[in-house]
Amino acid sequence: MLKTKFENNTLTIFLEGKIDSTSAPALEEEINQVRQNCTAGTIILDCDKLEYTTSAGLRVILRLKQEVDDTRLINVHTEIYDIFDMTGFTEMMTVEKAYRVISVEGCEVIGQGANGKIYRIDRDTIVKVFLNADALEEIHRQRELARTAFVLGVPTAIPFDVVRIESGGLGSVYELLNATSYAKLLIKGEKSLDEVAEMSVKMLKLIHSKEVKPGSMPDMKAVALDWADFLKDYLSEDLYTKLHALIDAIPTDMHMMHGDYHLKNVMLQNGESLLIDMDTLCHGHPIFELASIYNAYEGYSVLNHAIVKDFLGINFETASAFWRKSLELYLETDDETILNDVENKAKIIGYTRIMRRTIRRNGLNTEESRALIDYCRSVLTDLLPKTDTLLF
Repeated sequence: MLKTKFENNTLTIFLEGKIDSTSAPALEEEINQVRQNCTAGTIILDCDKLEYTTSAGLRVILRLKQEVDDTRLINVHTEIYDIFDMTGFTEMMTVEKAYRVISVEGCEVIGQGANGKIYRIDRDTIVKVFLNADALEEIHRQRELARTAFVLGVPTAIPFDVVRIESGGLGSVYELLNATSYAKLLIKGEKSLDEVAEMSVKMLKLIHSKEVKPGSMPDMKAVALDWADFLKDYLSEDLYTKLHALIDAIPTDMHMMHGDYHLKNVMLQNGESLLIDMDTLCHGHPIFELASIYNAYEGYSVLNHAIVKDFLGINFETASAFWRKSLELYLETDDETILNDVENKAKIIGYTRIMRRTIRRNGLNTEESRALIDYCRSVLTDLLPKTDTLLF
């Protein structure tokens, strides 16, 4: 007997076994009988227990789709998905693959970004678990961004599988045999601070040397202008006007940026550095990247040094030293005047981002967050009047 469920104007039909020319007519008749008793705006065909279908089964689904436009297939196993894909069903309707379920309980966290955490699940593989429980679109977007970077010559780990996490949510799986994050190399003393900084900046400059096609990645300048506009009601009119004008004056730049570049988002594998966590890829002037890097090592932790310790596993003093050494190597100078000038430019964008982020996360209602918001405002109040350009 056909198993079904009807709720919230949605009829779910659980398909089982094999659908062929013998079984298809009876299946269609059962579906029609069920539909006579409920008018559904959406029909979901759950294929978790579907073993095989011939063209007769496909015709049943096609007729159903023609009668109820919002007809979807879910939990489709790989072999069955290939049939739907080859016959064009994936272009006509939503067809969601079935994902294997894995657990990350007790697994080592080797990376963390704005959108999720990265775990090592065994010797050969890692998985990025997305914070958004319905992250399929994000996962596909990250895969496309990673492919774009890889084709342009940036060494990056490319996700090869999508999994469902036992505790909830979705993840992307990567193969990274014996790979070690830059953070762990530094923490374990396998590389010195100067050595890791040199490796990090070498990779960063490689990323920044690549030009991308318009529309292939987000424009970081547009994003930063949104940050500034958000602060219009939280800064004086003069400060807001100056901030917006400085960001707006940055020319459009089609060079690639990582967008969340720090010690846990680069891995060393067999002597080769590989980028991970690619969903933040974007394009723009490098000042935006330097602002993000400054925030990772100092900005977010300026009033609470424990934050960077929890995030990267290194103390605030080491993080600050790493930031400064990285800036020196990137700019190829040890001139303190130049270094301080570029750092201040990075701070303007960095603290704009932090202030906006903190306010949006209900920060005005906690003492600690209000202190951070006030600190951001004080930095902007100090730096904006004496800054004529964010370029370097």
